[in-house]
Amino acid sequence: MIMEKILWELVQLVRQKSPLVHNITNYVVMNNTANALLAAGASPIMAHAKSEIQEMIGISHSVVINIGTLDEYWSESMILAAKTAHSTGKPWVLDPVGAGATSFRDQVLNQLLPYQPAVIRGNASEIIALAKVNTTATKGVDSTAQSNEAIDAARSLVSQYGTIVCISGETDIILNNQQEIFIKNGHPLMTKVTGLGCSATALIGAFIGIAEDRVLAVAAAMALIGIAGEIAAEESKGPGSLQINLIDKLYNITEQEFFNRLKIERK
Repeated sequence: MIMEKILWELVQLVRQKSPLVHNITNYVVMNNTANALLAAGASPIMAHAKSEIQEMIGISHSVVINIGTLDEYWSESMILAAKTAHSTGKPWVLDPVGAGATSFRDQVLNQLLPYQPAVIRGNASEIIALAKVNTTATKGVDSTAQSNEAIDAARSLVSQYGTIVCISGETDIILNNQQEIFIKNGHPLMTKVTGLGCSATALIGAFIGIAEDRVLAVAAAMALIGIAGEIAAEESKGPGSLQINLIDKLYNITEQEFFNRLKIERK
């Protein structure tokens, strides 16, 4: 029960400190991502202009880089942001949306990774593609693999870049070189709403911006969105109302709901 209490304390800490999260994310999810951060108590900045990236990172607690709607200009902004975050000691999160789908995406990812993201969050296919451990196909941004199939790939990324990897799926798996955490919250209806994984990435950015233990920060973020999604799905008629109910639940989730719902295991 000790870890559960720590995770809830981190949820509360985000509300108290309202960390500023600089997002370079994709067009499809930008609104939902910003609203998820606000509902959880964080402050989002959505900015990709190269001329202001260094100043934005200077005032931010963390940086989120999501390659979903990648283009040549945004890729340069992302690389500059990763370089700046790395050189200034600001934690940054990489969401490798569609990794392995095109050579352009892989080229940009190969340029981003040397700047050592604090956290990489993706589905199993994206993590496998990122680690280049086999030829599992990526179907657009959807995973064709289960999260446990990407553990070896995740360990490879941890070893190579000193990062924390979060493999999202029916079971979310969070690991570094010392521990593995498994979270089994969420609901199948969440897969029918675009960009909830991207919202999870943004929430990770908020939590690692204020927490000393970044593995537990990632676990707290994933637990929060999983439990909120689970409760929201039970109150929703479909994916449209799920989006609204999820944002509401990120805002008004209670300690009792969090403790009663949390399904977590540490190895």
